[in-house]
Amino acid sequence: MRVLTINSGSSSIKFAYYEWNGSLTPLFKDEITIGQDAGQTINGLIAGLEKRDGLSSLGAIGHRITYGAGCREPARITPELLQELKQISGSDPEHRQGELALIEEFRRRLPGLPQIACVDTSMDASIPDAAKRLPIPRRYNAMGIKRYGFHGLSYSYLLDELRRISGRGAANGRLILAHLGHGASVAAVKNGDPMDTSMGFTPTSGLVMGSRTGDPDPEVAWYLVQAEGISPQQFNHLINHESCLLGVSGKGSDMRDLILSQNKDPRTAEPIERFAYQAKKWIGSFAAVLGGLDTLVFSGGIGENAPEVRELICQGLQFLGIELDARRNTANLAIVSSEKSRVSVQVIPTNEELIIAESVCDFLNHVDKN
Repeated sequence: MRVLTINSGSSSIKFAYYEWNGSLTPLFKDEITIGQDAGQTINGLIAGLEKRDGLSSLGAIGHRITYGAGCREPARITPELLQELKQISGSDPEHRQGELALIEEFRRRLPGLPQIACVDTSMDASIPDAAKRLPIPRRYNAMGIKRYGFHGLSYSYLLDELRRISGRGAANGRLILAHLGHGASVAAVKNGDPMDTSMGFTPTSGLVMGSRTGDPDPEVAWYLVQAEGISPQQFNHLINHESCLLGVSGKGSDMRDLILSQNKDPRTAEPIERFAYQAKKWIGSFAAVLGGLDTLVFSGGIGENAPEVRELICQGLQFLGIELDARRNTANLAIVSSEKSRVSVQVIPTNEELIIAESVCDFLNHVDKN
């Protein structure tokens, strides 16, 4: 059986083919940039898939779903589940519209083919209430307004890889997992269980990102309503598509481009420093939550490939036991901490697509057995 995985993000759609024959074999992996026209992006993705490997051989499709409300485990996308996902789309419109459009297009082209939802907010089941509940009236918690956390699929993979690379003891220690990319978050994990995560009710909150604000003062919205007459739609666009690396630099949201131009243009150095400063703050606060730190893992496009950013983040964290080895860090080695560092600092490339494929196969195998 062949499995197609669809990982629809804020700036790109990552996709991969896997062969399942008792174990998973990757066939290919690629991504497509999301353009202004969503329909054109989806048609381009499907046309590329048909040209490369065809769709007739597919046994199932697995979709990364950023927010699944009460759906925490992989689930087959039925008309009823699809309708439920549409009803809750207001909580994460930036991702949800593209996710649903892809599901519906594949349903139209391949009716009857199993499509499995793999939810990215599965961590919220384990996060303690003290971290999960938002400081707003209790009635809103009953509506599902709470800290969900995202990048759950990525964190599941990182935990599995850490267990494989460093052993079960390391994976059960006090961990901070930093998924740093266009979308960025940090998670605190202890004894294999998530204790807290930087993203909240939506992926806009938490750490500053490529074009998302992270955690601004909520009164900024009220001020802009009074000062500029900004509408809710305009404010939503501002905090999701015009801010952070993009907004501060005025140049773009790609960290690679900002790093290359920072020596020529100080405006591109400033957002890099802000990004690293905010990541440092989250790491420090989560170390307090964990009661210390044993392992720090960098992942995501920035975390895996930007040694300059890792260095900025780790500067001044010696009091936590973090010391980088400059040579290892510059070379993007798997372990970038020095020999005398009390904390193991590792770089682990994430693989959300593999977790999605494994979830699809486990789900279908469980259905077959029952």
